[in-house]
Formats: sequence, C-alpha cells, structure tokens
Amino acid sequence: MSRVCQVTGKRPLVGHNVSHANNKTKRRFSPNLQEHRFWIESEGRYVKLRVSAKGMRTIDKKGIEQVLKDIRAREKSEG
Repeated sequence: MSRVCQVTGKRPLVGHNVSHANNKTKRRFSPNLQEHRFWIESEGRYVKLRVSAKGMRTIDKKGIEQVLKDIRAREKSEG
C-alpha cells in the first residue's frame, strides 16, 4: 500500500542525511500516516481511512461527511 494520505494527498519527500563531515546520503521523509476508522452517521457504518495527522485535523474541522464528499468528487474527476 502506498504511503499517501487519502485526505490531504501528502506523499513522501526525498532529502539527504547530512553527517558531521558534510557527507550526504539519500533518505525519505514519510508523512505521519495513521489508519483510522471514522463513524459515518448518515450511512450507519464505519469507513477506514489512511490519513496523516494533518488529515485528521482537517476532518475535525470540516467533518467526516464533507471530507468524504470531497474525496469522492476528486476520485470521480480523476477516473
């Protein structure tokens, strides 16, 4: 499963580890993803999403119903 937030679309970034001697080696900065179940009152069921910490804050602000509506609209326009 890819490391992508289903709400915000955050993906891993690429950067460097830098040693004291200023040697640089590649590394990845992964988003803070959590798998979380959200209760959908209107549908009477749970939905499992893989969201980042910022995605959870977005759900707290907008509400799960609005966020799911946005996700479904985004998927419809892409595919």
